[in-house]
Amino acid sequence: MSTTSRSTVVIYSGGMDSFTVLHRALHEGLEVHALSFDYGQRHARELEVARHVCQELKIPHQVVDITAIHGLIDNSALTDANRKIPGGDYAEDNLAATVVPNRNMVLLSLAIAKAVNIGASRVDYGAHGGDHVLYPDCRPEFVEQMNAVAAIANFSPVEIHAPYLRSSKSEILADGLSMGLNYRDTWTCYEGRRLACGRCGSCLERLAAFADQGVEDPLAYAANTRQEPAIAQADQGGAHQDV
Repeated sequence: MSTTSRSTVVIYSGGMDSFTVLHRALHEGLEVHALSFDYGQRHARELEVARHVCQELKIPHQVVDITAIHGLIDNSALTDANRKIPGGDYAEDNLAATVVPNRNMVLLSLAIAKAVNIGASRVDYGAHGGDHVLYPDCRPEFVEQMNAVAAIANFSPVEIHAPYLRSSKSEILADGLSMGLNYRDTWTCYEGRRLACGRCGSCLERLAAFADQGVEDPLAYAANTRQEPAIAQADQGGAHQDV
């Protein structure tokens, strides 16, 4: 199949960043093929959200089961349910436990294969500036080197496109809001309960982005310690709601 510059494979986790990347590609007028991965992460809430969004948008969506590699990447709080998710704002000393070994290299390699297979010339993913300190596979140097490999790994070169590589979470949100996106259709929390926890680093970063934009987050929280202390206090009494 010949490569076309009008189609792209979007690595779509169901999270806030990849949701914005997906819609940015659609706004470019590209034919979008969404690709999600089940790699044995501690919950499937993001994948459920991703399925729902793609069904609503009527775009092709493939969820790839790569749980066979779980034993290779289980040294992380995001892949080992027996580990406690660290709370508090993102910082190197308390969130290094959330790094999944080599995750983006694995996912990008599979997405590149998908792109070559269907004749797409691009792979989009949601690496962003705020993750550079904690996650090596979100750094510009990583994307540059992966792009160099993607250009020669197959007979058809593929571009790795990370539109928010040098953007903050707030800037990504601002771009999404300018496109009229509803972030109720995303899942950011490291926990997989019915409601987002409001305490983990991922929730706090999301809430800070919404606060920075002066917009209320449409997602429901079990414990929003910054904006709803009464709810947070009630939740500390043990009122947890599981999926």
